[in-house]
Amino acid sequence: MSSLEGMTSMFMASQPGPHTAQSIRHIIEQLRGTPMFAGKVEDRDAEELARLIEEKHGISMGLGAIVDAEDFQPWLHDARINGKIEDFYWSRYRRLLNLKGLPKSVIDATDEVTDRVLDRLGDPRNNSRWSRRGMVVGHVQSGKTQNYTGLICKAADAGYRLIVVIAGIHNNLRNQTQARIDEGFIGRDTGRLAHANKAQRQKIIGVGQFDQREFPVSLTNTLRDFSKATATTNTSQIGQYNVPVVLVIKKNSSTLKNLLEWLKEHSVHQGMVSQPMLLIDDEADNASINTAYARDEVTRINGQIRELLSLFHRSCYVGYTATPFANIFIDPDTDDEALKEDLFPRHFIIGLDAPSNYFGAQKVFLDARDQHIRLIDDNEDVLPMKHGIDHPVDLLPGSLVQAVRAFIVARAIRNARDQQASHASMLVNASRFTEVQGRLRSHISDIVGRMRDAVAVDAGKGRAALRNPEIAALHAIWKEEYAGADGADWPAVQASLHEVLVAARVVEVNASKRSQALDYDQRGEHGVTVIAVGGFSLSRGLTLEGLTVSYFLRNSMMYDTLMQMGRWFGYRPGYEDLCRVWMPADGVGWYAHIHEAMDDLQTQLKRMELAKATPEQFGLAVRSHPETLIVTARNKMGTGKNFPVKVGLAGKLVETTRIRIDQDQLGRNDRAGQRLAKTIKASGLAAIHPSRGTLYSAVPVDLIRDFLQVFRSDAADPLTDPRLMSDYIDARADNELKEWDVLFASAQKTTDAEKSDCCLDGIVMRAYGRSVGEEDLRHDVLAISGTSRRVGSPGDERVGLSAEQINAATEAFKAERNRDGKKVPATLPPRIFCEVPGRRPLLILRFVAPTVASADLVAKLPASVLAWGICFPPSNVQGGTVEYVVNTIRMREMFGEEEIEEEALGDTE
Repeated sequence: MSSLEGMTSMFMASQPGPHTAQSIRHIIEQLRGTPMFAGKVEDRDAEELARLIEEKHGISMGLGAIVDAEDFQPWLHDARINGKIEDFYWSRYRRLLNLKGLPKSVIDATDEVTDRVLDRLGDPRNNSRWSRRGMVVGHVQSGKTQNYTGLICKAADAGYRLIVVIAGIHNNLRNQTQARIDEGFIGRDTGRLAHANKAQRQKIIGVGQFDQREFPVSLTNTLRDFSKATATTNTSQIGQYNVPVVLVIKKNSSTLKNLLEWLKEHSVHQGMVSQPMLLIDDEADNASINTAYARDEVTRINGQIRELLSLFHRSCYVGYTATPFANIFIDPDTDDEALKEDLFPRHFIIGLDAPSNYFGAQKVFLDARDQHIRLIDDNEDVLPMKHGIDHPVDLLPGSLVQAVRAFIVARAIRNARDQQASHASMLVNASRFTEVQGRLRSHISDIVGRMRDAVAVDAGKGRAALRNPEIAALHAIWKEEYAGADGADWPAVQASLHEVLVAARVVEVNASKRSQALDYDQRGEHGVTVIAVGGFSLSRGLTLEGLTVSYFLRNSMMYDTLMQMGRWFGYRPGYEDLCRVWMPADGVGWYAHIHEAMDDLQTQLKRMELAKATPEQFGLAVRSHPETLIVTARNKMGTGKNFPVKVGLAGKLVETTRIRIDQDQLGRNDRAGQRLAKTIKASGLAAIHPSRGTLYSAVPVDLIRDFLQVFRSDAADPLTDPRLMSDYIDARADNELKEWDVLFASAQKTTDAEKSDCCLDGIVMRAYGRSVGEEDLRHDVLAISGTSRRVGSPGDERVGLSAEQINAATEAFKAERNRDGKKVPATLPPRIFCEVPGRRPLLILRFVAPTVASADLVAKLPASVLAWGICFPPSNVQGGTVEYVVNTIRMREMFGEEEIEEEALGDTE
């Protein structure tokens, strides 16, 4: 079926004009009549393929946004018109994408976007010295490798003769990337090049099947990273650089050191330094950023990448990432002779739009959360979130056992949908320690073995098979998760269980000697069925083919770490409805929160493109984003020193999501709230009673300042620091923030009906139930957790706005999403109402009744605590920012020692 799909897509691509349902079926019928497919494709299969292609060709993909340096001079158009650029490598790759069945709209968009990137690289025909720095911002698992493979093909066509791809910090990711470059650019299996048999060495793959006139020279292969000895034996192939030379290397200081030494030894007589060189830095935020604590102390890898670029007279650096915060923090003013040139993307930043069928954070954590997310709440006694390297794994959490069963059933359903030839994977990321990962793998393997034995004995007994407890448990998870899914009736599932379990493998993917490669290159009627257990090795770049079920039990407040751990993002054609993610409620809340921050960044990029802003200006805007304080602090945490940053609060919502349990301070907070309410009432301002509580308008700023100067939340939370609030408000107290709206919020939901009524000077305020994190509570901090991580409720920010203002903001947001080809979320982001021009700032006071799942911690909970949220309006003062000094000691308290060490250690043996 996959070959028929590829051939159909190629025929469609060769025929002009839009395709209809009828024309798609006509092409399929024509192909079914050829000797290649005659008698091999049933009518039912042909109709299913036609529907799949219809679905794919309804997929759209935008072109993203670009911010350029002021000196940008396009060159690509003229070079093409003058016949200076061939189309050899790109035309091969385009045909491969067609064969893989990618929608024509997506291929066309990839063509256009890669042209945009290439045009911003240096012109390889320009022989004077130049260097270019850029960044491409995609989405996790959204096709960045496909994009930069296309860029490599076009750069080779344009005249670039040395191309280096730096691909992750682990061998498995480097090997996977090399295999994709082999398929999409080289056209040969580089793993066979060292084979003794000449015929085996020439194995043609991917683009090589379309045109074999030229093959790039690869100094690395799928079996091993760069080595000086191997590269030296291949120098004779380089010749006069008639074909491109490519290397795919690991982001490792030893590898980079060897490459630098080899280039210095061979560059003069080989003429390498004079060749135009393109460096692709995949996952550019990981291990490339200069996070040293003093400006003149460059981290080793960062310095080596800079040195590599500086060896060449003409060089381009393009960083690809889905988590660009760290890249933006590179100081664009660090150029000096000692540091060479930093990697700040000073020449261009391009944001990639994901295709409309992208299975991303918006869909998983917001639009269809109830369908895809399952909460883990049974692990603490068995596999606590924080555990040591010697933690015993005597049994698995029940939720993990359920997740494994769900994966087996989901695979059986996919087989029933004729997806046997496709791969299916499950991810288990529950510990950073490889020894613990090994114990988990062993237990999961035992569970799969028990299911396999039960099915082998009893699955053929019809309904009587349900007397077997293992099969009954599989039936129960089918009934709970998949009973309503297409093609998922239980008899069909039961009939497929044997072939699923016979093929299922449980492997470790980590730094231990037990680790096994994820080999998806097997050919045959059946795809791979694998459960991959790992930690950091599974967290970046590595693609798990056909990922269907994920079990994620990790804790990180580091935005880029969390997003990269989200291997479940990507494309799930024909089985998206079967995908499930098990994780703690806190994790769901963080992912939804991070997605909003990332979405905000993409919106910023589009706005600054329209304003013709430069990368430096965009960098300043992103560096001042409130959420990036966490990322900045991570890089500076080890110093123990304070450092200044600019924080932008204009158009932002800030809430006290962390409150320390200090009875004296909680009492002062309550008294500050009482005084504020009393003073407002005494001023004679009229009270309005919207559905959300009691509202006072045009409250003088001095009353707000008095309240905030007394109120304390948690000193480790920088966004609610009284100094930050005071400095920001003081700078605008005479104009933009002179008068405020104040809402004394009262819960309305029936779930909060039993919460006690609280009161501020006679204003009745029913408390809001909010879950708090157990680990923070053990340290006397109430940290709002759960799937929303909000102190307030969606829509609070609308209070104080007129119906016309609310409608205008909503329609403008919808138009923006539609223009970008994105679905409008059910819950609108707070920023669109905070950003309404001319609105007053809004202070929301509410009482929170904290709850916690662990019975032994209930006694630590106060009955209720006062919390606040502030919706800041747009600002024209100081760019809407304020300078704030981050106390790294307090930030360390907030993150904790282990959290900081986790990313440095990765998987630990």
